Amino acid sequence: MAYNLRSLSVVSLTEAKRQLEQIGCDPVGVALMTEKMLLPVLKLEGLSTKAANLLKQTFLAKGGDVAVSRGTADLSEECTDVLVFATVKQYRLALAQLKQQPWGLPRVAAAMEQALKAHLQRNYQRDYAWQDGKRLALKENKTLVMGILNVTPDSFSDGGRYFSAEAAVEQAQRLVEEGADIIDLGAESTRPYGGNQEISAEIELSRMLPVLERLVKQISVPISIDTYKAEVAEAALQAGAHIINDVWGLQRDAGMAAVAARYDVPVVVMHNQKEAVYAGDIMGGICSFLRRSLELAAAAGVREENVWIDPGIGFAKTCDQNLEVMSRLGELKALGCPVLLGTSRKRFIGEVLGGLAVDDRVEGTAATVAWGIAQGVQIVRVHDVRTMARITKMINAMQKRG
Repeated sequence: MAYNLRSLSVVSLTEAKRQLEQIGCDPVGVALMTEKMLLPVLKLEGLSTKAANLLKQTFLAKGGDVAVSRGTADLSEECTDVLVFATVKQYRLALAQLKQQPWGLPRVAAAMEQALKAHLQRNYQRDYAWQDGKRLALKENKTLVMGILNVTPDSFSDGGRYFSAEAAVEQAQRLVEEGADIIDLGAESTRPYGGNQEISAEIELSRMLPVLERLVKQISVPISIDTYKAEVAEAALQAGAHIINDVWGLQRDAGMAAVAARYDVPVVVMHNQKEAVYAGDIMGGICSFLRRSLELAAAAGVREENVWIDPGIGFAKTCDQNLEVMSRLGELKALGCPVLLGTSRKRFIGEVLGGLAVDDRVEGTAATVAWGIAQGVQIVRVHDVRTMARITKMINAMQKRG
């Protein structure tokens, strides 16, 4: 066919630059046009209509566009949500001007600038090292695999299977051999569907510490502690753990952020709530919750590079809500943190696939892992490490060619 016409998927400045260079574009043209090839869309909620009007005029003058509510133009509404769509170059020009404007727009412009930077960040590259010699690296095109180890009698997938210290250590060693980069050790079931009994910190530690004390000596990878209790997290870190994985995003125990800061360790903050009820857009609710977690972390002195975020798939979400969050994972990029995804064997997978039992959800989990990585996820938390490690390796190999 004449001209071999086709559409391109250009999602990063690196890819835009590569496409321009590939056709032999002049270097000056490459520099001028790279930022014109992307059209990021940013959403703001609850902006005053006065500020929204000025923001819209500024972007229109630079060639971009802004959508606002119908009552914004005549100020018949006090606030409006805003959609901004412009090229990267148009964003830079408009935001520079907005920093000089009234009505809180300098603060809005600064926030948009940070969100744009995060949007354009393909992957985060971070190196972690601990005093015991263990290391971990977040790299471009290298998804980390977190292997799940539950020493509980009632976890939804493997409750009771590794309840003894001997069985738990053997399983951890097996997971590392299969490709786990991190072992996530949990001693209290936080099953997302209810039915689990909350336990005291004393009981949780009595289950966890005998296993942890052996693991830190016998496995070569970092260990994360799946707990929302500051007391448990601190005891685990003193015993040699390396990462905190808090399913309540620092918002259940007021002391958790301080523990993460004091020990200077990575902390996973996950979205969670009691009911699957959202006042507005579900991703808006999740991002708002996670922003609060980031604020708590910063206020306590947790370094920015030590925070990972998790959308909390399966927690306080129906099947349809889980699917919607999965389809919109890319929106989490605006928060400026590496994303961890935990979908392994969860109920929504079984529901989509016709009621499959927990142990029969490997293929469904694999699909969510592959999709998540394509949307920018850098850490996946899974039960079936060997299978998921192979999937991540294959996807990462394809990403390197992109």
